[in-house]
This record gives sequence, C-alpha cells and structure tokens, in this order.
Amino acid sequence: MANIAVLGSGGWGTAMAIMTAKHGHRVSLWSKFQSEIDTLSATRENPLLKGALIPKSIELTSDIACTEGADIIILAVPSVAVRSVCRELKGIYNGQTVVNIGKGLEESSLMRLSEVINEELSNPKALAVMSGPSHAEEVARGIPTANVVASKSKRTARYVQNQLMNESFRLYTTKDIVGTELGGALKNVIALAAGTVDGLGLGDNTKAALMTRGIAEIARLGVKMGGDRETFSGLAGIGDLIVTCTSMHSRNRRCGILIGKGVPASEAVAEIGMTVEGYKTASAAYRLAIKEKADMPIITEIYRVLYENKSPKEAITDLMLREKKSEREESWK
Repeated sequence: MANIAVLGSGGWGTAMAIMTAKHGHRVSLWSKFQSEIDTLSATRENPLLKGALIPKSIELTSDIACTEGADIIILAVPSVAVRSVCRELKGIYNGQTVVNIGKGLEESSLMRLSEVINEELSNPKALAVMSGPSHAEEVARGIPTANVVASKSKRTARYVQNQLMNESFRLYTTKDIVGTELGGALKNVIALAAGTVDGLGLGDNTKAALMTRGIAEIARLGVKMGGDRETFSGLAGIGDLIVTCTSMHSRNRRCGILIGKGVPASEAVAEIGMTVEGYKTASAAYRLAIKEKADMPIITEIYRVLYENKSPKEAITDLMLREKKSEREESWK
C-alpha cells in the first residue's frame, strides 16, 4: 500500500481519494482553500458527489506539506491551476511519482499539462498522466471503470498501475503521453459541440457523425504532434469521447445543451457553476490546429460559436456543405 496525496478537492480529486482510501492506501486530500476543507470536514461529503461519503481515514488539509511523506502525488486541479500548484509544490517536492489526472491544455502557452509540470518541477523522472472514460460520480461509487496511465517510463507506468488498479478500477499502460493527453483534452471540446446538437433538438444521426468525425480530427492533430494513432481508438480517445458526449454527468455536454438552446456561451459556462474545461480548451485547440496546420473543421466551428457568436445552426450548415472529401486519406488506382 502507498501513501497518496491528492491535490485538488473537486469532484475528480475527491473521487480518487475515496477510491484509493477504500482500497487500503493512506490518503491526504488537499485544497488551496481552507473554506473547502472546512466544508468537507464538517459534512464528509463533496457536494459534487452526493451520497459518496469521504472516509474518516482520509486526511483533509490545506497544507501542501501533506505531500512530503507521499509515495504518489495525484494532481487533480483544473488546467488553469496546474502551473500555480506546481510552483507551490516545487519547494518541497522530493522526487515522488506524480500522476496528473486533469484534462486540458494551458491556454496561454498551448502546452500539454505534462509539459507544464515538467517545466515547473524540473522534469521529474517519475511522471505519468491518467485518462479515459471516468465520471467522478461513478468512480466514487465503485462502479467498474477502465483508464489508461501513460508515462515515458515503463517502470513508472507499471508502478502506478500496480498501486491504483483494483476490482473496480482497471488501468492499462501506454508510453504515449501525447496522445493520451490530447485525447482527454480535446474530447471536452467535441462534447460541447455534442451538447449543442442536443440543445438544438437534432437527432442521433447528427451526434454520431459529430463524434466520429470529432475523433478523426483529434487523431489528426495528435499524430502531427507526435501521438500514436492507435491511442485515439482506445480508452483515452474514443472511450472518453463516448462517455463525455452522451452523459448528463458531463459538464461540457450540459453547457453545450444550454448553448444549443440559445444561451450565450459565457452565460452557459457561468450557469454550470463548475469548471467547463472544453470552453478554454476550444480556444487553445483552435490555435494549435493553425500552428500545426491540422484540418479541424469541427473545432473551428465550435470555436466560432463560443468566441465569435456564430449561430450553432449556421455552424452545422457550414460543416455539412464543406468541400467533398473521402472519409480516409486514400487513392484509387
């Protein structure tokens, strides 16, 4: 069993803390905000995870020194906070295994989150990222879930797999950090578009086409950036995309539904009341597509809906009337 420090007391961080504590690990759950810790301590329940009680064995703290005795540090903070939390951690970090479970891109730099962590923690040797179809609400309740843990180090990936895998949480390993991170980040943007389709009252045909062509776009960019195409047909790609585009647990889908019903994007994000990673990631993904010269028409159109006030109906029409193409890059003899 390991000593685990989970940084980030949102739904996903709390779910991971609950899951790992129930399977015998010694767990600390950290928040930067003492008010959050006070609420969790008083209720032993995260309001985002109704009915999932936080075991008494979990230490709740706002002191990042909880990481000093940890074997594994799990980063579970929004993408916008990864750099600042790593800077806070830097002074006491002493080489433990770091596992980032957040999904997104750093909007200002367009960096993947592992790149931000590497920069701030001076390239930790034991760094992994975890992604896949994993609603916090279900992980906290012990519902069977499968994810992928990616690391450049086979030893690190196997260590995280051995420590965190149990009868309700299955982990596969991969060395493809790039593909794993991009799949997890960009599916949130496609989920916003899928929710918009639902909000417009369109059908299953539309959503199926959106999801299928969406994963094609994600893979196209991912391969250009060094990812493995196979990753995008796995848990961190199509698996995560399916669950995020189809479930009401998904904040991104719920936000998209509001947009499809005519609520301005910024107001829809505010109404959700929690981090909607796809909103900021859409901007980063749009700029990454331009930078990498990757054809990403769905990402482009959802960006225009979110940031340029384009009508969702007009965006769909423009997607449908694009120039004719083959489904795959191929040639007839």
